[in-house]
Amino acid sequence: MSRWEQAKAGEGRVVLLSGEAGVGKSRMTQVLLERSAQEPHARLRYFCSPHHQDSALHPLIAQLNHAAGIRRTDTDGERLAKLEDVIAEATDRIAETAPLLADLLGIPIGDRYPPLDLTPGARKAKTLEAPLTLVEGLAARRPVLMIFEDAHWSDPTTRALLDILVDRLAALRVLLVVTFRPEFGPAWRDRAHVDLLGLGRLAPDQCVAIISHLTGGRVLPGEIAGQILDRTDGVPLFVEELTKTVLESGLVRKAGNAYIATALIGRTAIPETLLASLLARLDRMPETRDLAQLGAALGRQFSYELVAAVAELPPAVLERSLERLESAELIFRRGAPPDAEYTFKHALVQDAAYGTILRDRRQRLHGRIAAVLETDFPEVPKRQPETLARHCAEAGQTEKAAELYIAASGRATAASNNVEAAAHLKRALALVATLPPRAPRTVELRNRIMVGGWWWST
Repeated sequence: MSRWEQAKAGEGRVVLLSGEAGVGKSRMTQVLLERSAQEPHARLRYFCSPHHQDSALHPLIAQLNHAAGIRRTDTDGERLAKLEDVIAEATDRIAETAPLLADLLGIPIGDRYPPLDLTPGARKAKTLEAPLTLVEGLAARRPVLMIFEDAHWSDPTTRALLDILVDRLAALRVLLVVTFRPEFGPAWRDRAHVDLLGLGRLAPDQCVAIISHLTGGRVLPGEIAGQILDRTDGVPLFVEELTKTVLESGLVRKAGNAYIATALIGRTAIPETLLASLLARLDRMPETRDLAQLGAALGRQFSYELVAAVAELPPAVLERSLERLESAELIFRRGAPPDAEYTFKHALVQDAAYGTILRDRRQRLHGRIAAVLETDFPEVPKRQPETLARHCAEAGQTEKAAELYIAASGRATAASNNVEAAAHLKRALALVATLPPRAPRTVELRNRIMVGGWWWST
């Protein structure tokens, strides 16, 4: 909050928030957003994903689509107009910015702007400049709070954008908060306007305070509270989830200002892991369990449109199930259906939900997602073939997945995103290695990979 005050006064600041999974990075950023909510400012929030580490500028693309309110059913003209409205909120330089960002989002510009007659390298440089123009324009009008979550999963091009942004915002009314796990080593931690804030595990008394908050101040039986403290080892996410599991399980009941055990509590009564805890909670919500698993297969974030298309549930049932997941604080929602977007409370919660899916059902689920993406969301295979490739690979459609990764590499190469291009080809090569080595199709795919990757080495 101190750095936010400095940023509002014109002294741009960066806070690097580092800590292991579940230790409270996302909660810190959420509280920062809540405390600043009543102040006039612009907020830009970006999410990185382990499934998009090789998708150039994926966090920026997702943020722009969300900010513009672009729908799958919008015409090209409507999508372009919505993007122009977002740009106009930040800058008057629409004519030079809109074509670049429209190209990034896959929106045809028609004859509204001159075609982008640039070399791939020049186009990449100007594309990286375009979002910076928006940030500078916004900061000239009002303070800007930027949250960049899970940078350890960022793609190389996004990291290049962050390199430029961090250096440039020192003179802007901007606070940039970047969260990441300790294994990520940002190059800008020694800058004068950059602070590194490391989060450690909580002390027992702090964990007790979290438990008390969740119980409304009522005291849990000592045996149960002791097991929670012992098994969560100071990780606040685990403390929250295990406490909620206990409260929902019927192991305790309210009695005045305390909870009392409803039966003898053994060492096996309380789950020992986050996965076991989440599984127990989902088992008590069978109607929503399948939907949580579907959401986990889609990713850390998913749209109402996509989950509705894949789930094939009546709207009332779908919305009730999503509301139950929200009320259980397993997912958070931005916007309202059909424009809503959902985010799992934490990547570990998504991982735990995904881990509850049996192997055969998991393969069928990814096959269903792949089919829906191809038929109902044609812009995904066209603009993000690597996303479809992932689901095809998980569905056992190996040849098709390899083909899509090769296409993704071609798109990345055309945009001078060579690091991402090489990563896609390596994924394709790993898939092809599992096919019959002398089959004609295998040979064809391997040759295409070698030709497409002449400039990289394994």
